[in-house]
Amino acid sequence: MTIYWQGGAARKARDIPITDAERQARVQLAAAYRIFDHLGWVEMIFNHITVRVPGPERLFLINPFGLHYREVTASNLVLIDIDGNPVRESPWPVNRAGFVIHSALHGAIDRAHCVMHTHTTTGMAVACLEDGLSFTNFYAAQLHGRVAYHDFEGITVELDEKSRLVRDIGDKRAVILRNHGLASWGETLPEAFMWLWTLQRACDVQIASSAAGALHAIRPQVFAQTVRESGPGEPRLCEDVFSALVRRVDATDRSYRD
Repeated sequence: MTIYWQGGAARKARDIPITDAERQARVQLAAAYRIFDHLGWVEMIFNHITVRVPGPERLFLINPFGLHYREVTASNLVLIDIDGNPVRESPWPVNRAGFVIHSALHGAIDRAHCVMHTHTTTGMAVACLEDGLSFTNFYAAQLHGRVAYHDFEGITVELDEKSRLVRDIGDKRAVILRNHGLASWGETLPEAFMWLWTLQRACDVQIASSAAGALHAIRPQVFAQTVRESGPGEPRLCEDVFSALVRRVDATDRSYRD
């Protein structure tokens, strides 16, 4: 099974000018890749963050397959259509297994402007647990009733899996891909990031605390208040968090903006 679409000349090469909106999306997405690298959310050249480019067509930006996250820049991101085909010439291929997950959500959920997927160690560890995420820590409590699960079906290259993935996720923005990893989506990139960050932190704490001893249960009656006051659903907070991390990256390396 081929795991990537070859780069080079686009299947239907078009002279699509780069608009100001696309340029802004490119810089923001490239910053996200550097932030993931800073946080250690990397898997060599694998995994993806995708963003829809504002405009009448459903076009998306994705990382070039073959580059480490710290090598991704605004200019080398690949513009693709909903089927993963490059619409401009690119020297880089697109990872097939990566975009099947992303295209399923971008295609079925109009509000899914950004989709993120990771293979972090603690995220995968929780994804492998029979009971999944345990709502026994501060971050997990914020996600009570807000996490979707999708069963592992092998390497994600079969297009018919997309309908089952969409069915399982529904309207939930924090996703545990069983035996696989984590995913999130949002109406903005910062929102998708905040959902994923909260889920990742919940997994980190769960794995650390469960190794130390028996977990103390959170009283069920406090979940509603915790969810109501949590950060992932607050747009301004999502923007502030992401902007702070962009400043952290900019302080050491601004090359992603090129």
